[in-house]
Amino acid sequence: MSTTVHAFGAHEAGRPLSPVTVERRDVGPHDVRLDILYCGICHSGINFVDGSFGPLPVSPLVPGHEIVGRVTETGSDVTRHQVGDLVGIGCMVNSCRECDNCQAGQEQYCLKGHTLVFGSPDPAEPGTHTQGGYSEAIVAPEDFIVRVPETLDPAAAAPLLCAGITVYAPLKRFAAGPGTKAAVVGLGGLGHLGVKMAKAMGADVTVLSQSTSKREAAAALGADHYAVTGDGTAFTELANTFDIILNTVSAPVSLPDYLGMLRLQGTMVNVGVTTEPMPVDVFTLCQNGRSYVGSLFGGIAETQEMLDFAAEHGVTADIELIAAQDINTAYERIHASDVRYRFVVDGATFADLKA
Repeated sequence: MSTTVHAFGAHEAGRPLSPVTVERRDVGPHDVRLDILYCGICHSGINFVDGSFGPLPVSPLVPGHEIVGRVTETGSDVTRHQVGDLVGIGCMVNSCRECDNCQAGQEQYCLKGHTLVFGSPDPAEPGTHTQGGYSEAIVAPEDFIVRVPETLDPAAAAPLLCAGITVYAPLKRFAAGPGTKAAVVGLGGLGHLGVKMAKAMGADVTVLSQSTSKREAAAALGADHYAVTGDGTAFTELANTFDIILNTVSAPVSLPDYLGMLRLQGTMVNVGVTTEPMPVDVFTLCQNGRSYVGSLFGGIAETQEMLDFAAEHGVTADIELIAAQDINTAYERIHASDVRYRFVVDGATFADLKA
């Protein structure tokens, strides 16, 4: 028999979320059930709820894909996790497992489409959609669940399951480290972890921001330098400077200006999500042999690697812990850029909701 759990979800795009209940399937032979301790609030979840990504794929839709919890039940064939383990679930809970990309450990780029933790048709229960971490508990396949090191603060570790791996993967791919200069555009939920990860890797880190307002915050996070882009002077002063530019903002930016800041064969990586187009100046790319790429989150093995790296270097998110009933207020504050730097929902408060 399936289990009914309390949750917080959206019935209609553009409308506030409200208490709901969702059904969690029985634990199959390769499944793990966990009670959710904490769930981060990601801007892309807001994009689903406010209609930026189109109509809701299912109603109600329960967002949440930065999940940390304790294992409460395992299937008969599970070998990776045990009852009592501290574990995490990120953006996806399944993939085809057979395509070239899945075989390469890059399930996020599954050629048949990965299964998001919320809002995707659920291959484990045909005819239903997945529901996410704004809830009491969740069931997922064991090989899409990662181990969260006990040395990490579990609440502050929750955003690592999306924001953390989203910045870690491209920084690693493009070899951020000693002797490299990395710039982070924006200092929000993604950006602040971009600074921390790049510093932990040994890079010289500059924050690029439109105003001076975040200078002290950037320094507190470990940034070596801070440059103001609002008046345009930084684009000239820092031309041909960076090996890597990590763009974390979820709004259009002037790509030619930022691309001009890349040194020989440097790379600008877009990890922030915007639905608006951003024109690319091909001539600026050709100069210095520059590259402009996009990057999703990471595969499962890389996510585990990131968590172990975070534990080794003491990297977690700066968070504000909230109750489930405050999620709508948190959404409003995120739109107003009023958070330093990630909201995390206390999973114990979902039990207090009444649908």
